[in-house]
Amino acid sequence: MQFRYQIALGALILVLMGLIAPIGCTPSQPSPSVQSQEPTSILFTNVRIFDGTSDQLSDLSNVLVVGNKIKTISKTPIATASGIELTRIDGNSRTLMPGLIDNHVHLFMINSTSDESLSLSPEVMNQKAQTAAKQMLLRGFTSIRDLAGPVFDLKKAIDNGDAVGPRIYPSGAMISQTGGHGDYRTPKDLVWTPDTTLSSTEAFSSVAIADGVDEVLRRTREQLMQGASQIKLAAGGGIISNYDPLDVSQYTETELHAAVEAAENWNTYVTVHAYTPRAIQKAIRAGVKCIEHGQLMDEVTAKIMAEKGIWLSIQPFLNDEDAIPLPKGSVNHAKLLEITRGTDTAYALAKKYNLKTAWGTDSLFDAKLATRQGAQLAKMVRWYTPAEVLKMATSTNAELLALSGPRNPYQGKLGVVEEGALADLLLVNGDPLQNIKLIENPDQNFVVIMKDGKIYQNLLK
Repeated sequence: MQFRYQIALGALILVLMGLIAPIGCTPSQPSPSVQSQEPTSILFTNVRIFDGTSDQLSDLSNVLVVGNKIKTISKTPIATASGIELTRIDGNSRTLMPGLIDNHVHLFMINSTSDESLSLSPEVMNQKAQTAAKQMLLRGFTSIRDLAGPVFDLKKAIDNGDAVGPRIYPSGAMISQTGGHGDYRTPKDLVWTPDTTLSSTEAFSSVAIADGVDEVLRRTREQLMQGASQIKLAAGGGIISNYDPLDVSQYTETELHAAVEAAENWNTYVTVHAYTPRAIQKAIRAGVKCIEHGQLMDEVTAKIMAEKGIWLSIQPFLNDEDAIPLPKGSVNHAKLLEITRGTDTAYALAKKYNLKTAWGTDSLFDAKLATRQGAQLAKMVRWYTPAEVLKMATSTNAELLALSGPRNPYQGKLGVVEEGALADLLLVNGDPLQNIKLIENPDQNFVVIMKDGKIYQNLLK
């Protein structure tokens, strides 16, 4: 992540003085193209259900949503009390399935190129993040895990109905050591004086630089104080960070354990950016519960992850049209190619050792790439069956979200279609188990998009 946001000091002062709204607090105007309504009783009839865990669709069924939860699922007609407001949606043999979940997202970095970010004001960045959130929901992604960025206020705006978007599980700033994956300062920025201020990326709360146990504890606690559902640290070299080769292992085991202990005190967990066996194994010894990426893991590492029950949150990085745009011939592009060469091996090891495997995109700096969120999920059939892919992006991803325990901001079951679960639902124009490419075109094929019992898209009207 090439965090190159330049935030004017004057704007920061105005925020602190209360003269302008902080990031995420700019009032949003509801889009007339998005259909939203207060939770009521909604009855889906004549649907075939992919419940998030099965390998096949159900027989024709009916599903009653009351408020924000699924109340009744039945193959026979569902009786409803007279006098209540009821919306009926005839599925006409379409597929009803859980909303999709992307477990590795950066809302504040997805719709702008790294060069464009140089001139963006906080207000513009906020509006772009709001737009990205709305677009994700309308692609059928009803929940996301944001793993680096100032999303706390945007999350609140969405939850309060002041903005449109998915459920957000925020990490806040990614915590990084000096010279680590999250340190995007230049060498001249390392000269400290009494007048030195935070770097732009730190001021924007994309990253938090911390060295030593005390600083790691403080930075971790700062994210938890703001509402982080999980904590993210950079534990190894990155693709688009300029000063750390991929083979570099970052943080000492003691520093990593400090973050783990602080998170565990808040009854949640730490996930880390790591590609290599050394970085992954050190993080596991420190008590980390989830590895982001892992494309360069080896068999020994996979065995350790299996034995310890460690989550692998991996993305289908390939040298294809969905690759992060980087200058050809650059050091960063060379690192990208090295990672993509390891992707097939990593998925093979994940399957061989039955690792708890989550899915995400980690798309950056390309608004067009962002639109291929569903396409990046569909291409997972390179390694899994369509049913396995859809289970991963629904019920399995929801299990990882639930790892936040009491810090889970949305109490209730996600990723499944079952009685009592939260009503995040998609009505699909066809059978995605037979034709997973349906999810590549949500504008045409997701005829109804529901989150928390509210309808945000209804093409049947």
